[in-house]
Amino acid sequence: MGKVYLVGAGPGDPELVTIKAIKAIQKADVILYDRLVNKELLEYAKAEVNIIYCGKLPNYHTLKQETINSFLVKFAKKGKVVVRLKGGDPFVFGRGGEEAEALVENNIDFEIIPGVTSGIAAASYAGIPVTHRDYSASVAFITGHRQDEPRKAIKWEQLTTAVDTLVIYMGVKNLPYICESLMEHGKSKDTPIALVNWGTYAEQQRTVSGTLDTIVNIVNKEKVGNPSIIIVGEIVRFHEKLNWFEKLAFTQYACVEEA
Repeated sequence: MGKVYLVGAGPGDPELVTIKAIKAIQKADVILYDRLVNKELLEYAKAEVNIIYCGKLPNYHTLKQETINSFLVKFAKKGKVVVRLKGGDPFVFGRGGEEAEALVENNIDFEIIPGVTSGIAAASYAGIPVTHRDYSASVAFITGHRQDEPRKAIKWEQLTTAVDTLVIYMGVKNLPYICESLMEHGKSKDTPIALVNWGTYAEQQRTVSGTLDTIVNIVNKEKVGNPSIIIVGEIVRFHEKLNWFEKLAFTQYACVEEA
């Protein structure tokens, strides 16, 4: 019997992956990886590894989740070392819990290797601290997309009053609904909000910001799409002051252009 490693690949910057994750990749016989995994990480794999792409786009899945689960079980039962390489962290909106359940049900040995989740990393790379002693004593991580009806799944009335900073994954498509819901349940229309697109990717990351009342028009004008992390709260105001990464990336790009 083989073994499965559910591995967090981090948010995109390959230097943010853990040493333990790299060690798992190096010994894998089979790697099943997601769309947002930086492909540079696959270079750590041995030459004879079997690599399977499991990427998901909105409304289009290369492999259904049930198929991925069955692959994990099938290869492990063949005695293979299997790495399920997932963007961010396996247990933060990554379906890692579902995959671990399938392994338990089939008596497959497994380990969870946490990764840096994009909700923290993208915010940090945009100069937005999700907590701050003077402005934010609490933060909530929320999915902006659910299999079931999102209007029933998310308790906006509680989130608007109980939490200082909201970090929303997979919410670009539902951004108008998210903003309307927050304002409907008590958030001021002037509440700062930012979207970090392709967070931690040096040549791709960009951040757009506005208020709950203006951000939808800004996002449409700037054509911001997936993948993006949405951050809501007073903490967003730090972006202009602490925006280290995009300034660094711009400076490095400009130096290359001049050279």
